[in-house]
Amino acid sequence: MKIFCGTDIIEIDRIKSSIEDRGTLFLNKIYTQAEIEYCEGRKNAKYQHYAGRFAAKEAIFKAISETLEDKYEITWSDVEIVNDKFGKPKVHFLNKKFNVQCEISISHCKSYATATAIIVDD
Repeated sequence: MKIFCGTDIIEIDRIKSSIEDRGTLFLNKIYTQAEIEYCEGRKNAKYQHYAGRFAAKEAIFKAISETLEDKYEITWSDVEIVNDKFGKPKVHFLNKKFNVQCEISISHCKSYATATAIIVDD
């Protein structure tokens, strides 16, 4: 068993600007429909949640890259961040090629969002 860790931090305004500048092109490239619906439902805090999911995916990419032959084997649309019934973020790998366990933690404040991912590869 191998354990890998990745972390990321992003300015919330950077994600907000990308969404405002590129609209659905940016949203559909980075997020799944379920993620978009979740973030849009957060009203005034939606950009914090978009940024948190962006940071989570980046953290996952950093952690999982050790298990890949080519870092471009995984794309934004291969990973979906959802919340369980208690609000804890969970990772769904939509591409069945990635057979690893992943735990994720996301946090945000007014200006930044951060995430840490732990990958366990049997």
